[in-house]
Amino acid sequence: MSETLLMTGASGFLGWYLCQIAQKEYSVYGTYLSHQIEIPGAKTLKVNLTDENKLRQVFQDIKPTAVIHTAALSQPNFCQTHPQESHKINVIASKNIAELCADASIPCVFTSTDLVFDGKNAPYKETDPVNPVNIYGEQKVMAEQEMLTCYPMTAVCRMPLMFGAPTPTAKSFIQGFIETLQQGKELNLFTDEFRTPVSGLTAAKGLLLVLEKQFNGCIHLGGRERISRYEFGKLMVKIFQIANGKIKPGRQQDVKMAAPRPSDVSLDSSVAFELGYSPLSVKKELEMCISSYSK
Repeated sequence: MSETLLMTGASGFLGWYLCQIAQKEYSVYGTYLSHQIEIPGAKTLKVNLTDENKLRQVFQDIKPTAVIHTAALSQPNFCQTHPQESHKINVIASKNIAELCADASIPCVFTSTDLVFDGKNAPYKETDPVNPVNIYGEQKVMAEQEMLTCYPMTAVCRMPLMFGAPTPTAKSFIQGFIETLQQGKELNLFTDEFRTPVSGLTAAKGLLLVLEKQFNGCIHLGGRERISRYEFGKLMVKIFQIANGKIKPGRQQDVKMAAPRPSDVSLDSSVAFELGYSPLSVKKELEMCISSYSK
């Protein structure tokens, strides 16, 4: 293979799915930091991306022909309480990666978030103004702007809420939902928080499509449906056939969290759809997750 893909965050939920499918087209090198992982068909490296010299050395050693940067501290509550630590990886390391891609004149794909928006004017297009309500969203906006400033050929992919089967080193939000329900406990889910979720596999396919098309600028990779967490949970209980799964409707404003949460950050992903991005319905995406739980 002549194409070499450097992918940060290989031990993360999205990163693992990316490594699985990218190796069909690329020689894949995936980085991790604290969660050591071995991925058949890909080479994994322990790299502290906040160490600029180490990062530069990795580029010199691997000589990637493309980069997908998924590594981040992405828990909004953690970022809210650890702003300096999260800034190093979410902003500074991202800018450094874009600069190294610029030096090598290679494609750079970056995963941002739907949380760059304030939730008041959904669905959001790429051209809509950003206005994050928490520190994680602020850091992603800073990363977007700095990466595009130093390397306009960067593709900034704003990602939605993602779900799917657990990977060897990561889970999606539905694992916690399922565990709670299977223990016979009641699950309180918001009726007033809306997203456009997709599976990790679909999201990974979208990122590789953006890379293949050599897209640059901002692009949204949300799902086709706007759905509340409460309605998502009800659908999940039905599809996974969780006996006596008790889901209680709740409201965002009644739950105190470190990081403020926007109410509706549904994405308008029609630009990506025209490019060939084709997420399934939430129902079908959930159905595809079931096999991993029956093993």
